[in-house]
Amino acid sequence: MLMRMSTLFLRTLRDDPVDAEVDSHKLLVRAGYIRRAAPGIYTWLPLGLKVLAKVEQVVREEMAAAGAQEIHFPALLPREPYEATNRWTEYGPNLFRLHDRRGNDYLLAPTHEEMFTLVVKDLYSSYKDLPLALFQIQTKYRDEARPRAGLLRGREFIMKDAYTFDIDADSHAASYQAQRDAYERIFTRLGLPYVIVAATSGAMGGSRSEEFLSPSPIGEDTYVRSAGGYAANVEAVTTPAPPAVPYDDAPAAHVEDTPDTPTIASLVDVANERFPREGGAWTAADTLKNVVVALTHPGGEREVVVIGVPGDRDVDMKRLEAAVAPADVEAAGEADFAAHPELVKGYIGPGALGPNAGGERELDGSGRVLRGAVRYLVDPRVVAGTRWITGADAAGRHVFELTAERDFAWDGTIEAAQVRSGDDAPDGSGPLELARGIEMGHVFDLGTKYSQALGLSVLDSNGKARAVHMGSYGVGVSRAVAALAENYHDERGLTWPVAVAPAHVHVVATGKDEAVFAAAEEIARGAQERGLEVLIDDRRKVSPGVKFADAELLGVPVVVVVGRGLADGTVEVRRRASGVTDEVEVGAAVDHLTEVVASLR
Repeated sequence: MLMRMSTLFLRTLRDDPVDAEVDSHKLLVRAGYIRRAAPGIYTWLPLGLKVLAKVEQVVREEMAAAGAQEIHFPALLPREPYEATNRWTEYGPNLFRLHDRRGNDYLLAPTHEEMFTLVVKDLYSSYKDLPLALFQIQTKYRDEARPRAGLLRGREFIMKDAYTFDIDADSHAASYQAQRDAYERIFTRLGLPYVIVAATSGAMGGSRSEEFLSPSPIGEDTYVRSAGGYAANVEAVTTPAPPAVPYDDAPAAHVEDTPDTPTIASLVDVANERFPREGGAWTAADTLKNVVVALTHPGGEREVVVIGVPGDRDVDMKRLEAAVAPADVEAAGEADFAAHPELVKGYIGPGALGPNAGGERELDGSGRVLRGAVRYLVDPRVVAGTRWITGADAAGRHVFELTAERDFAWDGTIEAAQVRSGDDAPDGSGPLELARGIEMGHVFDLGTKYSQALGLSVLDSNGKARAVHMGSYGVGVSRAVAALAENYHDERGLTWPVAVAPAHVHVVATGKDEAVFAAAEEIARGAQERGLEVLIDDRRKVSPGVKFADAELLGVPVVVVVGRGLADGTVEVRRRASGVTDEVEVGAAVDHLTEVVASLR
């Protein structure tokens, strides 16, 4: 059957929704593809569901081509498997938790690693059953604190997650590559530009992960790349540590009065005015800024930590979050400072921190302080012999020429300082440049984290039980619809590529003449018989201006206008994205449409 505007469940809007911040959100709502149900939760309307189904079909075809078999798990899951992997706790407030009438704990699944692992454990027991690849396309849930940008960051979303199971790391490498290759084919077929970057594993765990990002100025992920080929999510960038500096003849550290220096800039000004040094002026890079943060660990314990970074850089909270995961991190509050009076706001120095503070300390296996001085973690640029201006742990006072290793120590290093354009790539491939992107896919080498936690093992060729090596691979299916809308639109509306458009051809009948509607109907049916998907605007009491505006907003790739030209035996064929227009004889319209759509595939 033809899709008809006269009966289609659709209402377009002329104004942007008040809560929309990005173009995809504005246009998908205005064009009647989705409708907001609650913050971060959307209803899919008929046209939106058609686009979503086409994205899903591309994903299914490429997963099958990579040897993966489709299954489907429930979204409502019991607590126990997630307890076994500690993710019931590690996910923190992002997990939707609930209980049934008997008080049993359940969750709405954010991902399904545990369930995939358990179903394979139930059914397979021999190395002869492997390798295995399974996938599903399923609704996921995360209790985002600030859902935003429509489908790009929601509480309910549709994701394809796949998992591979192998007897060892060598076999896994081939499975990982097959899935990675499938992702490249998926995004190419969808028409989404992408870059592949090294990433952190976060709560997923594992030894290796890569993200597929669609470059976009509104993307929430910042990534870096170099001319020499290095590419990484900013959270995964490692800082090349400078070589240690001899300090046998370094000047002694000295404490000076530095009142009214609330900022690094004011401190540098005072240092250059009152304490000039030979060899050049002091700069912000010569100062050591100590930032106080509070970590909330999965069990709920709160720990105050101080992060030392060069004063010309800020702490990047996303990088810090990745470095301390699964703990949550926030700036320290008044209660944290009250609990640690040794931390003098604005003048914190290493002397009151970590191993420098003296007294007994008790740390757990992960280095977390259980008792004693606050843990002190520094940027990798803080190496032996580097000299700093930093706080002297007294109001209005700083210490100059404080030399690392000679004068102070630290508990460890941490990748938390902001990454800037021009920084050296960790692999020496040149300076970095920063860009933003929308995360579209993520592939993980999970190793044996989940198989060991849940007891998934198989007997190898020698009859010995071996933990199965796993990989995890996710694609944001509903997010892909939004990313496509971000990439394919103009000032008038959406401009879908043929592969995902809700229809190939939009036939618009304008005017009141019955002959116009009859010709439009004939062209629409003829195109449909040729295998094209057709939307016909057959509304009788709607003005041509409204119909044209709707056609541009909806973004079907090819628009046929049947109107005044019919008197001369012609119709107008427009390519929505390029604006190229052809005058075509009515009798040749269907042939022409077939050729145009084929050229756009």
